[in-house]
Amino acid sequence: MKIEKLSLAGFAGFLDYLNDHLSDNGHSDTAYFQPLPRTESRFPVEKAEAFISGMQIEVGQPGWRRAWVMREDDDSIAGHIDLRGHPERYTGHRCLLGMGVDRKHRGQGLGKQLIAHAEQWVLLAGVQWVDLQVLSVNAPAIHLYQSCGYRQTGEIPNMFHIDGKYFSYTSMTKRLR
Repeated sequence: MKIEKLSLAGFAGFLDYLNDHLSDNGHSDTAYFQPLPRTESRFPVEKAEAFISGMQIEVGQPGWRRAWVMREDDDSIAGHIDLRGHPERYTGHRCLLGMGVDRKHRGQGLGKQLIAHAEQWVLLAGVQWVDLQVLSVNAPAIHLYQSCGYRQTGEIPNMFHIDGKYFSYTSMTKRLR
């Protein structure tokens, strides 16, 4: 498998992958990994537009975003990772991480490979900190992040009320410089 930067030309295929990935959210034995009801587990159009716009903004400027996909030999997407700037002013030394791995490839170490790739990019881009938020019930993701050196900085209890259940939100961070 190979990791490549997501291009604007490849965004439609990425969106197909992402919507398929999100269809697992809270289904069967998969924990909720996005704060979305099962019936709305699709990438919203307005977020897709912001994602595309962010890919064209210079790193360090408000709204910037970069993403990479891990492709199988048949060119299908096995996983992704994205970084984006915080929306608040004076936070250019930090970024937010988001990621996912396709159901067929979970538990095979792809997440660690994607994180390592993104962290190398962060170092070259001059960003010092990587932050993330994860639903507290998503134990596999929290374990992955901890094994990569991220530490929990807080938790907001019952942040979301989705599908009749309450979900807490865990914040984590890692300093790379």
